[in-house]
Amino acid sequence: MSSVIAKIEKHSPLLHKARVGDRLVSINGRRIEDVLDYKFFSYDKRLEVVLEDASGKRHTVTVRKHAAEDLGLDFETYLMDKARACRNHCVFCFIDQLPPGLRKSLYFKDDDARLSFLTGNYITLTNLSERELQRIIDLRISPINVSVHATDPELRARLLGNPDAARGYALLKRLAGGGITMNCQIVCCPGLNDGAALSQTMRELAALYPQVSSVSVVPVGLTKFRRQLRALRPFDRAGAAETLDRIDAFGDRCLQKYGSRIFFASDEFYLSAERAIPADDYYEDYAQLENGVGLLRLLETEFLSALEYESGKSDGVPFSIATGVSAAPFLSKLLVTAVRKYGKIDGRVYAIVNEFFGHTINVAGLVTGRDLIAQLRGKPLGRRLLIPRCMLREGEGVFLDDVTVAQAEAELGVALIPIASGGGALLSAMLGRFSGSAIRQPKA
Repeated sequence: MSSVIAKIEKHSPLLHKARVGDRLVSINGRRIEDVLDYKFFSYDKRLEVVLEDASGKRHTVTVRKHAAEDLGLDFETYLMDKARACRNHCVFCFIDQLPPGLRKSLYFKDDDARLSFLTGNYITLTNLSERELQRIIDLRISPINVSVHATDPELRARLLGNPDAARGYALLKRLAGGGITMNCQIVCCPGLNDGAALSQTMRELAALYPQVSSVSVVPVGLTKFRRQLRALRPFDRAGAAETLDRIDAFGDRCLQKYGSRIFFASDEFYLSAERAIPADDYYEDYAQLENGVGLLRLLETEFLSALEYESGKSDGVPFSIATGVSAAPFLSKLLVTAVRKYGKIDGRVYAIVNEFFGHTINVAGLVTGRDLIAQLRGKPLGRRLLIPRCMLREGEGVFLDDVTVAQAEAELGVALIPIASGGGALLSAMLGRFSGSAIRQPKA
């Protein structure tokens, strides 16, 4: 069962009161159904905990602890439940555009409000039961991240391929009325939810400020595997420019009225429109970095700041940097800036064209090991190859296509150094310092 205790930590206040295999039934009279119930109802200093052993016998134990102290229990699954799968059929769904043969976990579409709060995942609200909606409000579970795409009911239902999606804006208003803070995103598709539809969505979301705290607008991502799916087209230069003008003009009005722009276009829009990335203060608190909003500007800002205060020297070891097509010119500019100060830096930047997913996909996080190897084999790479850590599976040395770092190193004959995000980590790697910035040390 989902609430069966799998492990009891040594520091747990229940160490001598519960056993592995017991089921956590309730805390202070509140039934425990999932991880949010567990975390929120175990907050208090004094708890009455009901446990059920393997035979079905229940007993109650009293726990005294510090407020907010964790009970130190691990369960059979992180959520104490199965992750909620998405019920939508979004016309732009990226997972529907994946090729066959990838690891199974990549094909799972989650739409789970608990993961939105705990790990920052975006949800559409179509999977939310009345109990879950009210719990979010009652327990002040905030902030949550919501994929909006459009506020017009008919358009949203069409975009998400789900008639329940039409309730989206009504649910947003209810959450806002309950004091819940929301970060929202809009995946913008030319001819569907851009233009006047985008303006309507921005107006109606701005009306919920400050509960709708920030909104990112990102262009639809299209792979070469869109088979038997609705025909969509990417933004061209003119379309990206028109959309940027629309977002920025409305953001200017919001800034004057509310003190915040609220709406921010992703970096990809600026690159597609061939426009300069805005200045640092444009992005306020960089609330939408995970959606690629201001990533390049923050990288440059941090890099230049680190460059100003860095007093060490470069180790002079030749290196190369591999990244996606969109970021390559930006990194080349930063490399040139570093060379001006240190002179001894010997590096080059390689843009990896995405043959795996198609040329319209140009971000570093979707570069595969196969493309990296194929395009860099035989190139002058120096003694180490720096790659952004986002190319790899979280916490592991494996690319999206299951090629390992070790395999890529063997094929290319060079040490691969995954670099943490941030301009300071990038500069340190250029100078030959990797403590705290790379998953693994370079080979001698």
